[in-house]
Amino acid sequence: MIAEIDGSNIQSEADFHKEIAGALSLGPYYGRNLNALWDVLSCDVERPVTLVWKNADASRKSMPADFEKITDLLRDIEKEDAAYDVSARFSFIAD
Repeated sequence: MIAEIDGSNIQSEADFHKEIAGALSLGPYYGRNLNALWDVLSCDVERPVTLVWKNADASRKSMPADFEKITDLLRDIEKEDAAYDVSARFSFIAD
């Protein structure tokens, strides 16, 4: 699956959680915080999945510190899948 979020719609961490919840169909019980994101991406989201953050530079400019925290978490999920040698992996592209 390829899930896309649009950085021109993401100017805060709350905006990010709204976008990713819709893109990955996370449902009403998604906690909309980074701990909840880690939990759903590491355990609940079916693989393979590629998350494409279109217009990522717009988000980076609007929320530099939060953008780094979020992208670090997404990269850590990629590393975790690679460490467990999972063939169907999570991947992340900031476009």
